[in-house]
Amino acid sequence: MDCPSEENLIRMKLDGISSIANLDFDIPNRKLTVFHSGEIDQIEKSIIELSLGGKKISTEQTDQTEFKENENQKKLLWSVLIINFAFFIIEMTTGIISKSMGLVADSLDMLADSFVYGISLFAVGGTVIKKKRIAKLAGYFQITLAIIGFVEVLRRFFGDEKLPNFSTMIIVSIFALIANGICLYILQKSKSKEEAHMQASMIFTSNDVIINLGVIIAGVLVNWLSSSKPDLIIGTIVFILVIQGAFRILKLSK
Repeated sequence: MDCPSEENLIRMKLDGISSIANLDFDIPNRKLTVFHSGEIDQIEKSIIELSLGGKKISTEQTDQTEFKENENQKKLLWSVLIINFAFFIIEMTTGIISKSMGLVADSLDMLADSFVYGISLFAVGGTVIKKKRIAKLAGYFQITLAIIGFVEVLRRFFGDEKLPNFSTMIIVSIFALIANGICLYILQKSKSKEEAHMQASMIFTSNDVIINLGVIIAGVLVNWLSSSKPDLIIGTIVFILVIQGAFRILKLSK
């Protein structure tokens, strides 16, 4: 999952802890400053439970009580959610039509990102219990789809299936790659003063980029080798990544 997704996961996890006044994310340096009152034990425990490699660096007193909120954050998240969900539908549809498991798997990766943004948006103003229920449903739904994908990969691996349409695989994946770039650009608008954020986010969105490039390469190999195996291999790899993302979402429901 990309860096903005990790930030949303952290915000969701810490939501409901009344002692927290503000969260200040330093993405390039992978640091989070938590402005809070009272004990830090619950905050530290919640962050560690996400298994993102978080640990407390230091704690100190501050007189700061006012914080600048980004009024456009919700609008930006809506834009990213719509783009991700649109490409989930596009890739799922073209993947089924072209018989490409790589595209189907990549569509689930897009759906995973949509879930993260959707959980944050649709549960705004709701209770922590409500948000955790939504996270649990999203995680299990994602795992179910990935398992169905694995079963289909096995069926095609041992069966006699027609070759996937390599041109569709390549063209759709190129557009998905562009879409990821647009999402990244949109997210930067919320932190326009942090120029290094673009570079850091490029690193943390490398999984999505690698997946898109992987499907493109698989499409080339399908045509070159006249075999569906490259498509099945990339599909399997992406399904594994999707399940890993689903388990991370499920952590929010605990």
